Amino acid sequence: MRVFFSKSILFIAVKHLLGLYHTSHHDISSILDLASFYKKSIMETPSEHFSDLMGKIIVLAFFENSTRTRTSFDLAARKLGASTVNFTASASSIQKGETMLDTIATLEAMQVDAFIVRHKDSGAPHTIAKHSRKTIINAGDGTHEHPTQALLDMLTLQETFGKLNGLKILILGDILHSRVARSNIFGLQKMGAEVSVCAPTTLLPTAINAFGVKVYHDLNRAVSEVDAVIVLRIQLERESGGYIPSINEYSSFYALTEEKLSERNGKLVVLHPGPINREIELSGIIADETCEKAPSQSKILNQVTNGIAVRMSVLKHLL
Repeated sequence: MRVFFSKSILFIAVKHLLGLYHTSHHDISSILDLASFYKKSIMETPSEHFSDLMGKIIVLAFFENSTRTRTSFDLAARKLGASTVNFTASASSIQKGETMLDTIATLEAMQVDAFIVRHKDSGAPHTIAKHSRKTIINAGDGTHEHPTQALLDMLTLQETFGKLNGLKILILGDILHSRVARSNIFGLQKMGAEVSVCAPTTLLPTAINAFGVKVYHDLNRAVSEVDAVIVLRIQLERESGGYIPSINEYSSFYALTEEKLSERNGKLVVLHPGPINREIELSGIIADETCEKAPSQSKILNQVTNGIAVRMSVLKHLL
């Protein structure tokens, strides 16, 4: 099956997706619209595949470990008829001293069509894009951005509330080191949402005011004033790095628990990019809660499903 949309719907001015900071409202809307179409098709006929990218070869160039993002992109490409090549830095010539750019140039010479890049260093996909003639998609770079994670979060919120404009969204946790937080702030604000953050001062960027977000330090107050919360994984090495006194102390103030929702009126929609540290940043009950009558409603597995549809849409737009 091949999907046809008018060029006005599918047009994106650039051939890369490096972040949402420079991605327009129009392009985000276009990606989400096509993702909704793919999501509907996937849910109605899980075995359905499309031929939109038949003959394309996509390299999953992961210089950093990943489970969800790598698998999701792999499935998305295959759903569209493309072939994928899984590249892992630990099993490559990089271990022999080859540079990242030499590795990309070598793979590019094999006539591939796109690189999906995950890297521990901020800016690595941008560097590759400057030297490559192929499409580059950022699958997460350092503490910089993770655009497709934010796009799937936005699709999940849009499905839940029927809109993004006017929503009040809280991002909770390690904002300082989170590429997910940055992409969500940039993307949600462009779509008209009001974004706030909640974290200890040591886990906030020093220039947080430049992001145009409201800052909370009291989680009980924060959750009483928003429509949804995106809970971030607390990286356990932050304790040894001196960013927090201890994991237990962090959890006592900033873990999202049933008690923290006791004063809230109405349901709180909960998202998490995964993997979850249960009982550290989020209670297991809230993580698993899908009951309509509960004080919270988890959309975490919906995010995983939406990741495939969003990444299908991104690939279709760019290739």
